[in-house]
Amino acid sequence: MQPYAPNWTHVTEFVMVGFAGVYKTRLLFFTLFLTMYLFTLVENLAIIMVVSLDYRLRRPMYFFLTHLSCLEIGYTSVTVPKMLAGFIGGDKDKNISYIGCLSQLFIFTFLGATECFLLAAMAYDRYVAICMPLRYGALVSWGTCARLAGACWLVGFLTPMLPIYLMSQLTFCGSNVVDHFFCDASPLLALSCSDVTLKETTDFLVSLMVLLASSAVIAVSYGNIVWTLLHIHSAAERRKAFSTCAAHLTVVSLFYGTLFFMYVRTKVASSVNFNKVVSVFYSIVTPVLNPLIYSLRNKEVKGALSRVFTLKFWKGQ
Repeated sequence: MQPYAPNWTHVTEFVMVGFAGVYKTRLLFFTLFLTMYLFTLVENLAIIMVVSLDYRLRRPMYFFLTHLSCLEIGYTSVTVPKMLAGFIGGDKDKNISYIGCLSQLFIFTFLGATECFLLAAMAYDRYVAICMPLRYGALVSWGTCARLAGACWLVGFLTPMLPIYLMSQLTFCGSNVVDHFFCDASPLLALSCSDVTLKETTDFLVSLMVLLASSAVIAVSYGNIVWTLLHIHSAAERRKAFSTCAAHLTVVSLFYGTLFFMYVRTKVASSVNFNKVVSVFYSIVTPVLNPLIYSLRNKEVKGALSRVFTLKFWKGQ
């Protein structure tokens, strides 16, 4: 928080600093992030298309996977294009309006929270499939999947409501330079000349509730999965059962590890540059890795990809 001065004017737009320290190598970073962004789009669109076209993948696990792919596309598209413009554009390309900044923060938080709940729903799907296979069809019906997915999107949408409202009540005056590549809460709070205690506490509690609620479902699900696997006598059967959730567990570890580090804190500032690196990891690197993890570790997805991208498949349509 900055102290208020009577001669300061209220901020109507922000300037995104981005990665100002890499000015001499900005074209290299632009090419790197653009390539990763395009890969993210292509990979996730490929998964959506494959699941839609291949009837063998019309199962709950892949239904949730298509929702995850949609989230990854939105998650990166809300931040990366503006960051790329800042690398190669002029000074005006680094500007973002006050409303645009809050909108970006809302959408980014909404999609991030939705992904937390969706990963929890996917963990529940794996729990039922492995621990209660005979009741899988009844417990994870298509109606149940639709309701779970809808609930994830709805709760995710409601998550940033109070934090964004409180952010809109803060006064921003003096400096309008955001030391980040997107409108994240922490660098914005550092620019406010209002008391940010309530806002900071609310952010902490909301983040904690989202992460604890979703991670509790995941932890209980995998706890039961591990308990069930330990009672399977055949090593081959154990490996086969675990292989169905290995990709999901890897994605959860990457996603939650960085989120816990970034958001379950009460201080608005620590190492800004290190925060940027972590933000790059969960907002750019993780979305490009997730489709690879699901496709490379899943024989059904690899088989479907090879079938869809062959001429014989399209002739049979």
